[in-house]
Amino acid sequence: MPRNQFQRMIFALLTVIVTVHAYVFYSLYVVNGLNLEAIDAQGGVLMFGSFLPIWAVVLIEFVFAYLLECVMGSPCSFRLAAKVFDPKTTHPVIFESAIICATVGLMCPAMSLIAAFLYYPYPYMAFNFFTLLANWLRLVCFNFPFAFFTQLFFIQPLIRMLFRLLFRKDLKRRALVS
Repeated sequence: MPRNQFQRMIFALLTVIVTVHAYVFYSLYVVNGLNLEAIDAQGGVLMFGSFLPIWAVVLIEFVFAYLLECVMGSPCSFRLAAKVFDPKTTHPVIFESAIICATVGLMCPAMSLIAAFLYYPYPYMAFNFFTLLANWLRLVCFNFPFAFFTQLFFIQPLIRMLFRLLFRKDLKRRALVS
């Protein structure tokens, strides 16, 4: 749907704004279990050896997610989908679904690795590479199904609707030219 770099950046921004909020709370639930009330009672989320308010956690994750989406997620997912399907001959819904699947396949492990570094209390326990690896794999196993289904059936349809509203003049102009 986005046709130029500005539109791609806006599309990524909209996607990350919606996605980060969902995944921060989901990852906190995965790491902390049913004790989300305890996060509020202790003064925030343990990150970098201190307790940060939830808005700071969302902001930190937003920066990581937006950078990863712009640098790796969008460009690589389009290339992966184009290796399997021809964008000119494949139905747009199929091709867009392939892009979403590729994006989840790239972004979920990357953001789960970042979350494994950020959310687990390594300053209070002896750091071990195998513990990090186990925490990362655990997060990937929990996050992947959540990411796949929310992106495919909720987040991307919502973002595409918002994108069409924001760029309706450009989309009409493109339709008249075609």
